Amino acid sequence: MKIVVQKFGGTSVATPERRSLIIDKVQKTIDRGELPVVVVSAMGRNGDPYATDTLLSQINPRLKTEQPRVVDMLMSCGEVISSVVTSSEMLLKGINAIPLTGGQAGIITDENFMEADFITVDTENLKSLLNEGKVPVIAGFQGRTKNWDITTIGRGGSDVTASLIGAYLKAERVEIYTDVDGILTSDPNIVPNASLIRNISYEESFQFAYEGAKVIHPRAVEIAQNHNLPLLIKNTLSNSEGTLINNDVHLERKRIITGIASRSKRVQVTVAYDGNENYYSMFTVLADNGISLDLINVFPKQKIFTIDSHKLNDLKNIFNKMNLKFDITEECCKISLIGAGMRGTPGVMATILTALTREKIEVLQTADSHNTIWCLVNEKDRDKSIIALHKQFDL
Repeated sequence: MKIVVQKFGGTSVATPERRSLIIDKVQKTIDRGELPVVVVSAMGRNGDPYATDTLLSQINPRLKTEQPRVVDMLMSCGEVISSVVTSSEMLLKGINAIPLTGGQAGIITDENFMEADFITVDTENLKSLLNEGKVPVIAGFQGRTKNWDITTIGRGGSDVTASLIGAYLKAERVEIYTDVDGILTSDPNIVPNASLIRNISYEESFQFAYEGAKVIHPRAVEIAQNHNLPLLIKNTLSNSEGTLINNDVHLERKRIITGIASRSKRVQVTVAYDGNENYYSMFTVLADNGISLDLINVFPKQKIFTIDSHKLNDLKNIFNKMNLKFDITEECCKISLIGAGMRGTPGVMATILTALTREKIEVLQTADSHNTIWCLVNEKDRDKSIIALHKQFDL
């Protein structure tokens, strides 16, 4: 069986007109002799009647901490409604669709409600339905515990659902449909002439997702990579070729930089050693308090790192209790230049700094890995930095 998992996001299922486009794409898959398995998100976004955030607005926020099991029951409803509505419209067009919850599709998770992690996927029911010629339409973002309690698997969970189902069914590929043509070389709102990346490696796409490009969830990429499962990012509203994510990127080896992503609302923290022994335990204390660090530079007498701005007050309280002296620089932005081609290529950092210096942009901090170089700049310089770098590397 040639199985293709097709995931459609919230904007794709939001209106009857857009759902008709979904039906066309599913029918074309059937016409090619492939077996579609459909995964859907909740309809629309915050403010729309069945969007997840709209459903959450109906209950007291205290329940998130006091009754997360109850919250998961509510949050799962948006995708279930989407599954039923999409299935009913498919049936009217002659496609033998059947709606399923995540649990009915066989996704088994732990009991960490609202952020559940999957244990396994029991594919017996899905395989049975496919053998009967039916098209499963699965509610994304959710699963069930071994005791049949409903769980949700975190924001962006429908992407994760699609990758999980694809991996356990040994699908030919997973198609992620959204409202953009695929992964672009940069945010088109900043760089209007950003180009479509037609082929990208798992590592590069994971970095894009992690660094703020919201086209696909990084966990979905990780699952696909672990199972060597091709992912294809496509636009529901067009016939664009999309972006193929796999490890076969030999045609693109000559490019040094694949694209640029950014993450705003960063705060740079600098701590100098002044004899206070708490200096050596600060990272452990921050981790114990749920504060994630990024762009970490450690020197013999100084540590520099960044945090999310919403964690700044927590950090201040912790460091004041530890009697640590520190300096902060607020309103920063992390620019990420991503590309497997930079590995072993000399002069990439020099080219980046030259391009930014030419535009009189102050670089506050840098770091690098095998396929990513990060530059911290002031938030006010974000757009100018990205445009300059996009032009410098001819993306």
